[in-house]
Amino acid sequence: MYVDSHCHLTFEGLADRIDDVRAAMRAAEVDRALVICTTLEEFERVHALAVAHDNFWCSAGVHPDNEGVREPTVDELLALAERPKVVAIGETGLDYYRLNGRSVADMQWQRDRFVAHIRAARTCAKPLVIHTRSASADTLSILREEGAQGPGAAATGVFHCFTETAEVARAALDLGFFISFSGIVTFRNAEDLREVARFVPLDRLLIETDSPYLAPVPFRGKTNQPAYVAHVGAAVAALRGMPIADLAQATSANFERLFNLKPVKVA
Repeated sequence: MYVDSHCHLTFEGLADRIDDVRAAMRAAEVDRALVICTTLEEFERVHALAVAHDNFWCSAGVHPDNEGVREPTVDELLALAERPKVVAIGETGLDYYRLNGRSVADMQWQRDRFVAHIRAARTCAKPLVIHTRSASADTLSILREEGAQGPGAAATGVFHCFTETAEVARAALDLGFFISFSGIVTFRNAEDLREVARFVPLDRLLIETDSPYLAPVPFRGKTNQPAYVAHVGAAVAALRGMPIADLAQATSANFERLFNLKPVKVA
């Protein structure tokens, strides 16, 4: 019924209890999950989960906030993208939220890293998983610039765990991206985000947990897990005034279309 389009199952709190996580998914009718990579050092563990389970897939990339880790090259990302069950490039993007005394100009290393991911995604024709925080103008500008250069189609993908304005959502949609909502949409002070969740076209909408973070109401303060995407889906369905089953079907179909996957029935 549901798909968790973005989760981190190698992180503390989930990595040592995958069997329990999967059992909870089955109970909540969460059929599939995309396990997200945040460093090259982490990739083999992420990939092993995807290969071991028929309803997991994974990405390859380096999160913009991670420092002191191996920098990805285009060639290395392309090599990882060829591995079985790797369906996306990322998590990538820009994050200026914690500059730690630095200026935006000092974050050129993030922008260079982002460009490497975009170029890899364009070359292998796999979608980007975009993280943007306090950096939406630069994120959109770089996507536009890279999309206008060289042969081949512009990059597509998803703006995950969306927390930006409706204006940013429109710009992302205009570039061909999907918008994914997490448990934040259930938070009491997230009315502006709920308006965006009502606005995004149904055929461009995804839902996620971003586990182990951002557990939705009524689980705030607890370790998030893919099973809880059902609560995100129910909240978004209520916002849009539509049956939960229809929202689940639409977001699952969007997941399949974006990540080029066939419909799967999991026993």
